[in-house]
Amino acid sequence: MYRAMKQGSGLRRALCSSITAATFTLIAGAASAQVLDIAVEASPAGLDPHIVTAFASSQLVLGPIYEGLTALDKDLNIIPGLAQSWTASADGRTVTFKLRPGVTFHDGKPMEAEDAASSLRRVLSKDVGSPLASRLGALESATAVDATTLELKLKEPSAPLLASLTGIAIVPRGLEGNKDALQRAPMGTGPFRFEEWQPNGFIRLAKHAGYWNAADVKLAGVKFNFVPEAATRQVGIGNGQFALLPHIDAATALQLKGKPNVAIRETMELAYTLIGMNVSKPPFDNPKVREALNYALNRKEIIDAALFGSGTPAAPLPPVLKDWAVDVRDLPCYTHDPAKAQALLKEAGVATPISVSMTILPRQDIRDIAQVVQQQLGKAGFKVELKNPELGQFVQDWRNSNFDLFASTNAGSIEPDDYFYRAFRTGGSTNVFKYSNPELDGLLDKGRATLDKPARQAAYRDAQKILGCSGPAAHIAYPTLFSAVRGNLQGYDIYANRSLVSLGRASLR
Repeated sequence: MYRAMKQGSGLRRALCSSITAATFTLIAGAASAQVLDIAVEASPAGLDPHIVTAFASSQLVLGPIYEGLTALDKDLNIIPGLAQSWTASADGRTVTFKLRPGVTFHDGKPMEAEDAASSLRRVLSKDVGSPLASRLGALESATAVDATTLELKLKEPSAPLLASLTGIAIVPRGLEGNKDALQRAPMGTGPFRFEEWQPNGFIRLAKHAGYWNAADVKLAGVKFNFVPEAATRQVGIGNGQFALLPHIDAATALQLKGKPNVAIRETMELAYTLIGMNVSKPPFDNPKVREALNYALNRKEIIDAALFGSGTPAAPLPPVLKDWAVDVRDLPCYTHDPAKAQALLKEAGVATPISVSMTILPRQDIRDIAQVVQQQLGKAGFKVELKNPELGQFVQDWRNSNFDLFASTNAGSIEPDDYFYRAFRTGGSTNVFKYSNPELDGLLDKGRATLDKPARQAAYRDAQKILGCSGPAAHIAYPTLFSAVRGNLQGYDIYANRSLVSLGRASLR
C-alpha cells in the first residue's frame, strides 16, 4: 500500500511537472509570437492587388498578403518568389517558370501553375481594368504545362518582364472577369492571411499557418491601425502602443529623432512626387504651357519647405538608377525662371492669369508640396485652386482623368519601363494624363523590346529629355523615405519601393 501511494505521488509530481513545462512553453510561445501593431495614415480604398494603386492599399497587400512569381530583396535585386527558377528560349519569346512546390493559398488550396496563368490573364482582362496591364503588354499567352510549370509566350522579347512580375500578385484561378471578389476579401499565398477589416479602425492579418516559408514567420499577426492624425501616431510610437510607423514624412521623422526606444530608418525612395497635367483639354494641351509650368517651379525651394530638405529634385528617373537616369542639369526647364514661364505663356497665346484647379492626394507631405507649388505658379501667371478630397474620391477622379492638375506620387521600380510605359505611352494603363506622343511611343517600345542594354539606355535617355520639359508630369522630388521603429521590433527592413515584405521575417521581443 505504501509502495502504491509513493508511486501515486511520483505520478502526480510528474504530471505537475509536465503541466508546468507545458504552461511555460505556451507562455514562451505566446511571447515570441505576438501581434505587431502598426499605425498608418489612411484606410485603404480596397485590397485587390490587381486594381489598387494608392500606397495606402498596396503596402497592405503585396508582401504581407500576396506574392509574385519574382520578388525583390532589400537591395532591389530580383530574386525568386513563387517561381523558384526560370529559363528563356534563345529568341527570348518563351519564358518557362518552375514554381515552388507545396505553396497554398490562405484557404488551404494548393497554388498551381494554372492560378499563376489565370492571374496574368486577369491583369490583362478588360473586365477588370487593371492599372498593371501595361506591364504585361508583351504577353501573348500564359499556359500551365503542369501543376508546377508555367510557360509564357511573348509577342516579342521583354527586357523588363522579370522586374514587372515582382509587382503582380498571384491570386486563385477563376477571377479573370471578376473585379469585386478581392477588394474586401483578399486571398493570397503570403505570410499573413486577411482576418478582419473595421472601416476607419483597422485591418487585422493573422499568420498563414500553411505558408511555404513558415519557419521565417515569427509574428502571430499584424494589425494596421488607421490613424489620420500625425500627432497621434507620434504619441503611439513613443509610448509603445505602436511598434512601427512604416512610412513617415520628414517633419514626423525630425520630431521623433532622439525619442527613447524609437529608431528612425531611412532610404532614398524610388517613388517620385509630381504635378500631373490633363493634356486632353486647355490649357495643358499646349506643350508650351506645360514647359512654362516647369520653369515656374523651384524644386529646391519645394524640397526645403515641404520636405525639410529631405529629398532630391526629380528628373524622370531617380539618381539611384545610375545606369539609366539623366542629370537634372541636362533639363533646361529645371532652371527656376518665372520670367521665362511668362514668356512661354505669351507665346502659347493664353490669357493670364490661367485659372485651374489642383486635386491633392490626401497625404500631409503632398498637401505641403501643393501649397508651395500654388505660390510658385501664382508668380508665373497661374491661379491655382487647391482641392482636398478623401482618398477614395481622389483615386476615382484620378482614374477618370477628372482634374486640371493633380499633386500626388507615382510608384517607382528598378526598371525604367515601369516608370514610363504604363504612365506616358499612348493608351498606357495609368496614362490618366491622356498624353500621346508618337516619338516617345517609339522610344518606349524600343526600350521594352530590345535586350541590348546600351540601346535601351539610349532610348530611355531620349525619352527622359522629351518627358522632362514638355511631358504631362512635372516631376518634383524623390523624397527620403523614413520609418519609425520601436526598439523591440526586430527584422524589419525599410524598402525603397515601400514594400512591407520584411514583416514576414519580423519579430517582437
